Amino acid sequence: MLARSLSSLALAVMASLASAAQAADAPLKPFVLAQKGAGDPAALVTEVKGKLAAAGFQVVGSYDPFPGATVLAVTSDELKGVAAMSKGGAYAAAQRVTVTKVGDELQVAFTNPTYMQHAYRLKGDLGPVAQKLAAALGQVEEYGPKDGKSPKDLKGYHYMFGMPYFDEPSDIAAFGSHEQAVKAVEAGLAGSRGGTKQVYRIDLPGTEETVFGVALSEGCSGDERIMKEIDVKPLRSTGHLPYEVLVSGKEVKALHAKFRIAVNFPDLSMMGAHSFMNIRCAPDAIEDALKRVAGVKK
Repeated sequence: MLARSLSSLALAVMASLASAAQAADAPLKPFVLAQKGAGDPAALVTEVKGKLAAAGFQVVGSYDPFPGATVLAVTSDELKGVAAMSKGGAYAAAQRVTVTKVGDELQVAFTNPTYMQHAYRLKGDLGPVAQKLAAALGQVEEYGPKDGKSPKDLKGYHYMFGMPYFDEPSDIAAFGSHEQAVKAVEAGLAGSRGGTKQVYRIDLPGTEETVFGVALSEGCSGDERIMKEIDVKPLRSTGHLPYEVLVSGKEVKALHAKFRIAVNFPDLSMMGAHSFMNIRCAPDAIEDALKRVAGVKK
C-alpha cells in the first residue's frame, strides 16, 4: 500500500512538473486587450490613468501618434528594477498602455510584459508586472500575430535569415561620457531634429542606462505613415509606439528597425498589401532620424 501511494505521489509530481514546463513554454503574443466598448476617448484616458496610478504605475509620458490614438508610457520601481538586471534591459523599462478608437469602438490595450521579457532577453521576471496591469485594466485576450511565439523562440527571434537579432542594434553615436550622450540626445529631441519629439525618459537605477521614448513624424520614418500600412487588423497594435533610443554608457543605440518592427508584427508578410515591402524605406529613415537627434550628420 505504501509503495503504491509513493508511486502515485511520484506520478503526480511528474505530471505537475510537466504541466509547469509546458506552461512556461506556452506561446505568447505581444499585446493584451484589456477592454473594448463605446465611450468618450478623453474620459477613458483619464480613467485609465487613475487605474494605473492606483496600481502603483507611473505614467512617464503620453502622446497621440495619430487621431483617435493615445499612448501612455508607464513604468514602476518593480519594472525598472527588473530592467536594470540586464544590459539593454532599459528597452523594456516602459510598457505602453493604449486607448485606440476603431470605428465606434474604443480599445484599451497594453504591451505584454512577459512577451517583452523574453524578446529583450531580460534576466528577471516581468510576470508580476503583467499580472498587475491585467488586474488594474482587465484582460480579455492576448493578440497580435495569429500564432504566438514561445519564450525560446522569442529569445532567439529574428524575422528571417539575414535579418537582425535583438543584440544587433543600430549604432547611433558615441560620446566622451554617459552624461554627454544623454545631454546630446535630450538637446536633439528638444530641437525636434529628424521630426522627433521626446515622449519619455527613464534612468535605470544603479546603471548607466537611460532610455528615451521618441515620437517620429517625418517622411518615411513617421509613426502614422508606418502604422497605417502595417496595423490594419481589427484589434490595433498601437502599443508598438513609440520608438526607443538607449544611452548605454557612452554609446547611443536603438533596436534595429527591422527587428523592432518585426518583433511586434512577426506575421507581417514580406510582399503584398500591408507588407514590409511597403515600408521598406522605414528602417533607414528611422536610423537616420535618430542619428540626427544625436547630432550625427549624413
